Amino acid sequence: MRRHHKLIMLAAGTMVLCAGSNVLAENSVNILALKGPTAMGMVSLMNQADQGEVADENYNFQIVASPDEVTPAIAQGTADIAAVPANLASVLYQKTDGSVQVLTINTLGVLYLVENGDQIQNISDLKGKTIYASGKGATPEYALNYILKENGLTPGEDVQIEWKSEHTECVAALAEHEDAIALLPQPFVTTAQSKNDSLRVALDLTEEWDNIQKENGGNSSLVTGVTVVRTEFVQEHPEIVEDFMERYQESVTFVNDHAEEAAKMIGNYDIIPEEVAKKALPECNIVYIDGAEMKEKLSGYLEVLKQENPQAVGGTLPTDEFYYDAE
Repeated sequence: MRRHHKLIMLAAGTMVLCAGSNVLAENSVNILALKGPTAMGMVSLMNQADQGEVADENYNFQIVASPDEVTPAIAQGTADIAAVPANLASVLYQKTDGSVQVLTINTLGVLYLVENGDQIQNISDLKGKTIYASGKGATPEYALNYILKENGLTPGEDVQIEWKSEHTECVAALAEHEDAIALLPQPFVTTAQSKNDSLRVALDLTEEWDNIQKENGGNSSLVTGVTVVRTEFVQEHPEIVEDFMERYQESVTFVNDHAEEAAKMIGNYDIIPEEVAKKALPECNIVYIDGAEMKEKLSGYLEVLKQENPQAVGGTLPTDEFYYDAE
């Protein structure tokens, strides 16, 4: 028998009901995703569930505006699976005594250095410059510091970083200062460029990270988002988790191969506007990486964050049990 499907979306604190009831349901696979790239890879599966095209499982999706909404849902068991920032997954693992496992990497790095003009061609060109950035005390700060230091530049000495509370303030600085440089994530880069066509992406922090790893013989990656599952849920329902992973991989493939159709879905689900999604998708590094490759890339990334600030990963690195392996 085909089960009734309902899709519940939360955006910016407002609940919008789509073909369903008003809360997360019991007898359902309850999935959370954050607005932005971590939710974008799921839209094809979300659309299939909303259209009643998934006969095996009753998927309930919520799109939330802040990671703060994810932590209690996972900890209290009202959400089974969630797409979250990579370091938050590690923090959750520590806070819940190993009650979550990571299934996949869903988004690689989405951070870019943007400027007016073309002064910056490589990291060494940043010496003596000021970067406007938001995300102090979070991944943007740790990733930027790591890349600068590995290239022989000392943050605060060789390169000044002026921290802002929001991305919009960084964009404003680009407009105010002719030689300004800003650290921005996608899809915000695309949004900013649509309002100021003189903005140029100078450096891709994911590429810079990869260059460092290649030189040092490492295999980690700059990781933005991962997909986690409650350990108890996967132990009780391994076949449901495997089914989800298969469908999720198909969804990511669809999003990457059919940008125009995917952008329409992304707009419909109010993740970001359709026109922005069309342009931003190729730069959002939406991926599906699981198994041994996931562990290698993610563990190395978390190690870098721990060196920058142990609290960024919950105080200590997760054990091997953190990394889900279907085998």
